[in-house]
Amino acid sequence: MQTPTYGPVELAAGLRLPTNGLDYTILGIYFVVVLGIGFAARRSVKTSLDFFLSGRSLPAWITGLAFISANLAATEILGMAANSAQYGAYTVHWYWIGAIPAMVFLGLVMMPFYYGSKVRSVPEFLLLRFDRAAHLLSSILFAFAAILIAGVNLYALAIVVEALLGWPQWVAIVVAGFFVLAYITLGGLSSAIYNEVLQFFVILAALIPIVVLSLKKVGGWDGLTHKLTATHGADFTTAWGGTGIGHANPLGANWLTIVLGLGFVLSFGYWTTNFAEVQRALSAKNLSAAQRTPLIAAYPKIFIVFLVMIPGLVAAALVPKFGTPGSGYQYNDAIPFLMQELLPNGVLGIAVTGLLAAFMAGMAANVSSFNTVFTTDIWAKYVVKHREDAYYVRFGRLITAIGVLASVGTAFLASSFSNIMAYLQTLFSFFNVPMFVVFIVGMFWKRASVKSGFWGLLAGTTAAMVNYFVVYKQGIIDIPSDQGANFVSAIAGFVAGGVVMVAVSLFTRPKPAEELQGLVYGTRSPGMAEPPAPGDEAWYRKPALLGWGAVVIAALCYIPFSF
Repeated sequence: MQTPTYGPVELAAGLRLPTNGLDYTILGIYFVVVLGIGFAARRSVKTSLDFFLSGRSLPAWITGLAFISANLAATEILGMAANSAQYGAYTVHWYWIGAIPAMVFLGLVMMPFYYGSKVRSVPEFLLLRFDRAAHLLSSILFAFAAILIAGVNLYALAIVVEALLGWPQWVAIVVAGFFVLAYITLGGLSSAIYNEVLQFFVILAALIPIVVLSLKKVGGWDGLTHKLTATHGADFTTAWGGTGIGHANPLGANWLTIVLGLGFVLSFGYWTTNFAEVQRALSAKNLSAAQRTPLIAAYPKIFIVFLVMIPGLVAAALVPKFGTPGSGYQYNDAIPFLMQELLPNGVLGIAVTGLLAAFMAGMAANVSSFNTVFTTDIWAKYVVKHREDAYYVRFGRLITAIGVLASVGTAFLASSFSNIMAYLQTLFSFFNVPMFVVFIVGMFWKRASVKSGFWGLLAGTTAAMVNYFVVYKQGIIDIPSDQGANFVSAIAGFVAGGVVMVAVSLFTRPKPAEELQGLVYGTRSPGMAEPPAPGDEAWYRKPALLGWGAVVIAALCYIPFSF
């Protein structure tokens, strides 16, 4: 069942922060630095490759931090804190099952295909592997999803800023939209990436004081678990409690739907095909750096769960029935509530700046990926072909402005969800999962035909939407929560896409073997035969060691939450 939502005006009256000149000075300095990075990056933009992929020149540590920062947005901070307030310690699954394995798979298995084929976007890979129909459909679906997700960040920012600072929603939307538009239009992807590295550290500076002070407020971890066990039951503070098939639990999902729906289908669908993330790796200076990008990002991802989960748990412990109508708060209010209760001026300014940085990072990641896909995959291939390179740079800047305006229009679609993470997972099940099944079948099965890509993508998207809007929303099958429905939608989309691809492939012509070099596992292209850079013998330059190390650490982290 969907949690009731409350109006932003009611929220603003209860969560207004006592900000002063010091807090606004910190915020002002941040905005000046953001624009300064945009102006500095503008000097490096000479070609469309510079604008859309930073000239493929960035080192792995820069692209790795940008990779994680692009994800560390409203979806992560407000959404995962809301998840924790609503579902408890089950939130760890979104990190240690729902992120780390897929990030490692992207680095070790998929990046050689992406980077080696020299594509500028994820949909362009489908053009090489399948045909123009699959490419156009995936481009349109991705562009639409990117604008919807950018709108989530804008809407969340407007609600939080109105609640905390008293700014009208339209002011918050216009200010944030202007700064994102300014620095992406000026410096392209390089500006977005360098700002995302800055935003990563600003976000950490905002979250760490909230976590430390909130734990102190409830008497440490022992005090927190004691309070939550008394009010929410023992399963609320464990990762696997109550997840047996047929058992009831706060998440409304059993271990099988968690592992398959979240851990495999949704997770791999998001991390391996979401161009807002993959674009950061494609901007790396060589194949080794591109592979290490998601692996470097995996290490902070392991521990960020504590920074977003603990505030949600503390909010649930401090306020009886937090998130329900009687409490006066939504689940999304967990972080703002603790900021109001715990942070002094100065630290409050850093926290507000960190939230704004998170929203802007998420929006910038989706807008920069949208302008790349729309320009290179739709406009340049199907509308205005064979123009000079400078034309596409100019058009990329124009479509960036249009994308920002469109995201403003889609921002209010998120208002019907009290838990914005549920809304985002719904979008991922519709758009990312079907694309993932097309990728995975095409990448590992040579017989997958040219036509199967289009029909598999269409079938997977349709099946996921039918499950959510008809089977779940119309009550044909009783699914306890939005998140549980999203897991089932993801599985339905994956299975339908895979079955249709196999069926279509059996009755249509496969691509000639010589055209599959570098596009199917077990084949190589000249771009993938790149020799290792000097120093690659060091352990920290070996993608396999980095990847498996992240998996092992994530698995060990489960131990304290399993009992």
